[in-house]
Amino acid sequence: MRKRLALLVALVCFSALACVSWANAQTMRMDLNAIYPASNFHSQGAVNFAEKVRESTGGSVDITVHPGGSLGFKGPELLKAIMDGTLPMSDILMGVVSGSEEIFGLSTYPMIVGSYAEAKVFYDAAKPHYESACAKWNQKLLYAAPWPPSGLFTKKPLMALADMSGLKTRTYDRNGALFLEKAGGNPMSLPWGEVYSALSTGLIDSVLTSAVSGKDGAFWEVLDHFTKINFAYPLNMVTINLDYWNALSPDQRQAMLAAAAEVEAEQWAASETGNEDSLQILAANGITIAEMTPEIENALRDFAMEILEEFKAQAGEESKAALLAIGK
Repeated sequence: MRKRLALLVALVCFSALACVSWANAQTMRMDLNAIYPASNFHSQGAVNFAEKVRESTGGSVDITVHPGGSLGFKGPELLKAIMDGTLPMSDILMGVVSGSEEIFGLSTYPMIVGSYAEAKVFYDAAKPHYESACAKWNQKLLYAAPWPPSGLFTKKPLMALADMSGLKTRTYDRNGALFLEKAGGNPMSLPWGEVYSALSTGLIDSVLTSAVSGKDGAFWEVLDHFTKINFAYPLNMVTINLDYWNALSPDQRQAMLAAAAEVEAEQWAASETGNEDSLQILAANGITIAEMTPEIENALRDFAMEILEEFKAQAGEESKAALLAIGK
């Protein structure tokens, strides 16, 4: 009997790093890969989630969060790593894996929404489709929350569209690259860890990102302006491998879903609060915060509409349904 139990445990474990570890028949231990540093609100949300799950299950589900991508997974490979069980759980910036599933790119299409309230309506409309896409990749969506709205950090103020011409801008996905190209810029894809040095050496001279990221990156040391273009509210999701999920008891799964719902609401609020706090910190450190000029806003909205129409012309039915639900 002991030999059979040992064999069962060996079969459940997928790798040395990501292993379902049974202390007894009721207890499961899992690693949660978190992409961002421990100080980031998404990583803090993952820790909060793990604590809630541990408490609500009486310790029978024990999740260890590994921030900063310390397990070695940070980019487009995340979907596959969770699908095959190399990682039991991870957070994922949806836009980064949109090359694998079109639907995951929806939240980074430019200027589809203009506020947190609109972003939440869009998320709720698209959520069933996100869940379906996750299931195709052998995982379950637990919760998702947005980054604050993306703007442009630059060395010089953006007063006219011509000021965007030639900008060497780091962006985080294909949608941002298309948008910046239409505005005359030169988008570049770089790992976040290389952005500060790239700014310091002149490899890039601007960044499309949130105020929170600008604060975390101390951009006031290398840049001078932040223009609130309200580009997008990119979603960051946390998923779990379905084999691990199905190994949980019904009570454990219910406790995890309840914790996920609580954390999702808290993370949406944290994103909004973090945006306002970060804008204040940026300003206090010398960054000039500006709204778009009418010329830039009108031009960027035209570019955004062009990109959306180009996408809809070849989009799948799930993406079209999600867009239709918010009148797009």
